[in-house]
Amino acid sequence: MPQPDPVPSPRHSLMLRFWRILGLLALLSIVVAAIAVVLVIRGSDEVHAGLLIATALGVGFTVLLGTGLMTLVFLSSSSGHDDQATPHIHQESDDE
Repeated sequence: MPQPDPVPSPRHSLMLRFWRILGLLALLSIVVAAIAVVLVIRGSDEVHAGLLIATALGVGFTVLLGTGLMTLVFLSSSSGHDDQATPHIHQESDDE
C-alpha cells in the first residue's frame, strides 16, 4: 500500500520563505546602493573611489539590515511564535 507524502515541517517552510525574501531584499539594497552612487557621481565634479565604495556599502547594508529585521518581525508574527510568548496579555484583554 502506498504511503502518503510526509507533511512538510513548518520550520523548514518558514526558513525557505525567509531566504526567498532575504534574496529579494538583497537585490533591492543593491539597486538602492547603485542609485545612491549615481546621485553622488552627478552631484560632484571630482569623485574619489573611496567615496563611491563607502556610499555603496553604507547605503546597501543599511537598507539590507532594516528590511531584514522587518522581515524577521513579520515572519515571527505570522508563524505564531509571538502568541506563544505572551499568552497572559491576550487573556487579560479578553477578560475585559
